[in-house]
Amino acid sequence: MAIHYYKKAEKNASTGYDQTQEIVSRMLAEIEAEGESKAKEYCRTLDGWEGDVVVSREQIEAAKHRVPEQLKRDIHFAYERVSGFAAAQRDSIGEFERELSPGLFAGQKLIPMETAGCYVPGGRYAHIASAIMSVATAKTAGVKNVVACSVPRDENGIHPAILYAMDLAGADIILQMGGVQGIASMAFGLFTGKPADILVGPGNRFVAEAKRQLFGRCGIDMFAGPTEIGIIADQAADPNIVAADLVGQAEHGPDSPAWLFTTSRELADAVTALMPGLIEALPETQRKAADAAWRDYGEIVLCDTREEVVEVSDRYASEHLELQVADLDWWMARLTSYGSLFVGEEATVAFGDKCSGTNHILPTKGAARYTGGLCAQKFLKIVTYQRQSREATRSVAAATARLSRCEGMEGHARTGDVRLAKYYPAETFDLVIPEEV
Repeated sequence: MAIHYYKKAEKNASTGYDQTQEIVSRMLAEIEAEGESKAKEYCRTLDGWEGDVVVSREQIEAAKHRVPEQLKRDIHFAYERVSGFAAAQRDSIGEFERELSPGLFAGQKLIPMETAGCYVPGGRYAHIASAIMSVATAKTAGVKNVVACSVPRDENGIHPAILYAMDLAGADIILQMGGVQGIASMAFGLFTGKPADILVGPGNRFVAEAKRQLFGRCGIDMFAGPTEIGIIADQAADPNIVAADLVGQAEHGPDSPAWLFTTSRELADAVTALMPGLIEALPETQRKAADAAWRDYGEIVLCDTREEVVEVSDRYASEHLELQVADLDWWMARLTSYGSLFVGEEATVAFGDKCSGTNHILPTKGAARYTGGLCAQKFLKIVTYQRQSREATRSVAAATARLSRCEGMEGHARTGDVRLAKYYPAETFDLVIPEEV
């Protein structure tokens, strides 16, 4: 096998993790112990915000007037597609009941969670689309209480377009608070009295770590970190489009990996030559982020065969994976590990990130090997029930008694015994496994 690192990253997803873990653990413990006062203190020191934590209806209405009409139309465009796709996901599963044997019925019910906490990043960039991706999906799934939070941007609080999108998507309560303190407030039910059953949404490494540490006390959408892009491209790919898409994700932050998997050295050469100019052309904030991300986390992997590319790509399990190759069906049939797939040159991560319909809250750091992205099902508890006739109990109780005794669980066995004795007192049942077993 010939797999060669044309460009190897100097850092990986674990770089700096120990320090992040320690900071988040301390903050969560302090906020849980001291409650709203500590959360407000962090809001003052880290967010620079001293106003009300809970957004008022008056503030939402004022924000609406600051959002241009074209931007409102674009937000509605995204909302319609994201909520429509979420509804299709919700409807793809359903409740049912089956008769497994005469008189024995088992069923499935779908119960929406009571409260969801939706985190919407708003620091370096105004993640308008993230408000739609999380809040609209939760509401479409039927969640009763959706609490959303985002960092205050200036003296007016949350970015007006984010606030508009949160309200349009159906947020019931909105908190002006970012980072770990925002995640903790939603998890512990601070300012709302409604502790989150699940925490969802993208964020920086501190937000991702806070969700990870709270997992178990509440659910989370997935283990996630800084955004990633992987591009599979062959000799026919346009290097300008490949390079532009790599830069488009690298600008998210200095620790955002951007990977190119290819069988073409000529393409690797061309993309490498284009990257510095494209990064340099960005505004300062984006330029600094993309430059550091490409320098420290960017990789180009050269393979001899497309089968090797599939193996490498599945090992990386990219959050976003683009296909800019010939024979798209071949690749789609073989790739198995990715958060979301963008098929062909016409599809790009930017479209999915903003408004094409699929959810952009996706697994990172290799989690795509075992989970997909945020969807309506994440907010639904798929629970089961069973009911049976007295006649069905005859066979079920006897089998349960024998299996339980074989396992050494006499208490379980006796629950079958007493039912048989009550329902069929005149009958004799062999309820013991032979000792040779």
